[in-house]
Amino acid sequence: MFADSEIRFRGQTVALLVGPDRAVLASLVARTKVEYAETKPVLSIDDSLALVGSPLHGADNLFADYTVVKGDPDAAFARATDVVEEQFSTGAQEHVYLEPQGCVAVPENGRMTLHVSTQCPFYVRKAVAHALGWPRERVRVVVPEVGGGFGGKEHYPDVLATAAAVAALKTRRPVRIVLDRAEDMRITCKRHPSRIRFRTALDERGSVLGMEIDTVLDAGAYETCSPVVLQRALFTSTGVYDIPNVRVRGRAVATDVVPSDAFRGFGAPQALFAIEMHMDHLARRARTDPVDFRRRAFIRQGGTTLTNGRIHEEVLLGPMLDRILAASGYRAKAVAQGIGRGIGIAFAAHGCAFTGSGERDLIKARVGLRKRADDRVVILAAGVDMGQGLATAFRKVVAGSLGIPLASVQYDRPDTDLVPDSGPTIASRSTMIAGHLLELAARELKQKWRDGEEQEAWQDYAHPPHLAWDPTTLQGDAYPAWGWGVNAVEVAVDVATREVTVVKAWAIYDPGVPVDRAALEGQAHGGMVQALGWAGLEKLENRGGEYRQATLADYAIPTSLDAPPIEVDFVENPYPLGPFGAKGAGELVFDGAAAAFAMAVQQAVGAEFNDLPLTPERIAEATP
Repeated sequence: MFADSEIRFRGQTVALLVGPDRAVLASLVARTKVEYAETKPVLSIDDSLALVGSPLHGADNLFADYTVVKGDPDAAFARATDVVEEQFSTGAQEHVYLEPQGCVAVPENGRMTLHVSTQCPFYVRKAVAHALGWPRERVRVVVPEVGGGFGGKEHYPDVLATAAAVAALKTRRPVRIVLDRAEDMRITCKRHPSRIRFRTALDERGSVLGMEIDTVLDAGAYETCSPVVLQRALFTSTGVYDIPNVRVRGRAVATDVVPSDAFRGFGAPQALFAIEMHMDHLARRARTDPVDFRRRAFIRQGGTTLTNGRIHEEVLLGPMLDRILAASGYRAKAVAQGIGRGIGIAFAAHGCAFTGSGERDLIKARVGLRKRADDRVVILAAGVDMGQGLATAFRKVVAGSLGIPLASVQYDRPDTDLVPDSGPTIASRSTMIAGHLLELAARELKQKWRDGEEQEAWQDYAHPPHLAWDPTTLQGDAYPAWGWGVNAVEVAVDVATREVTVVKAWAIYDPGVPVDRAALEGQAHGGMVQALGWAGLEKLENRGGEYRQATLADYAIPTSLDAPPIEVDFVENPYPLGPFGAKGAGELVFDGAAAAFAMAVQQAVGAEFNDLPLTPERIAEATP
């Protein structure tokens, strides 16, 4: 659990000091000495691939290495009249959830109870039981109100909870570990930095015949969930486009940096930024309108995905684009904007829920409903509401399915002693997967409802039979459903300082049918602002294995004063296996804004950009 023979990154746990006075503990930490024998650090993707120093993981520094092929890319390149190569990169990103990481461990009656700020209570239970060498039934996890997560509270809470549990067991007293903001920023996980290279075959008209894409993610010091993040990045690497011939290779490399882990979008934003910018550049190279060029390449219902699965539902990208063009005035602005003003449009696709057969083979979600004698209904599920409105969505699904008032449905904070494992609150799965199971349970309960009696109804996940997936070859339906989005961003760039102001943003999404439209609009506003911060403001510089921006004084995020006016709309496209037709959308709302922002800046300053974040310094370097 703690490092003993080696540490892989600055901030890794070496020892734990426990006591009743935080100031005394800080003094003891300052007086504690640890002797190190330094080795040559591996601090970048290039260093890792070049095997600088000794390999950190295996013989090749690769936590994962996948190749996926669609069609015949070799034949496509053989008949190409032109081949274009480009490279794109994106940086790390800090989660900046409102509430830092924290937990309390309480030993009692031969068991361990943990109160943890986490998205995944059953993950914590499993980790703590393993660390203590106990059966899982001896560990109880209670989730309090959680102040944001964005993926950052998927795995790192396991680290704090296991440390607190071991200390509580040793001292036989409750132990609390709550990070302050500086500690949280210094040692917790970040978004994966990426480097993505394209080699694209074009015909004489500039149309795409095929692509070779090489994606490398910086996983940091430990694997965490990097293989699955990498898979999503690969499966999203052609975006919303039906590219007939593709070869994609993806690698997650080890470095001596704080581990990368889940972050809203889970690899898709990196891939979508790259493909959107590349398609925009290809269009300009062919002297074709970038929006029309991309529209012609849209994938459609029945189309073949990168993993040779199928798009089973209708794709409404064409009508969605028409609405964005009208709302934003894109056509007029794209030709009328002068120096310092620009507008961009980008598209996004997001696979909902766990990759492949993960929901069936790994999660195996179960939910329940308990009707009390007073006819109030209690939801039994492990979904965590961390500000996204999940509790309200669950209650609306159950109340609507039963035909009872919303006030008659109760959803308490998850407690692993009281609720089944309905899966983690990640991967745009909670409403679509757990919510649908609750809908089915409610239908069952409604059929057998008897006033004034206690009753229960339970549902277990059943994998849709039309979805086929081979986890060995990575072939088939990578996701049960796809969400779609179109983003437009208008910017003004100060010609002297190169500072960028977002004048306005527009977005339209296909989330199936929103269960709670107001909550989803809030998600969309927050997701777009968070994405715009990643695109143009949030910079993490790795210096000697540690990020220089270690406090919110150094790491700038958009505030309410920076947030632009945002218009959000939805198309209703019912998904048959979601509650009331809903799909997941919590990550989709992040995915496309960065590319739209970068395209707008390109137009404003007359230069192409391939790297994020687009800080004033980077813009100035490209526009002397």
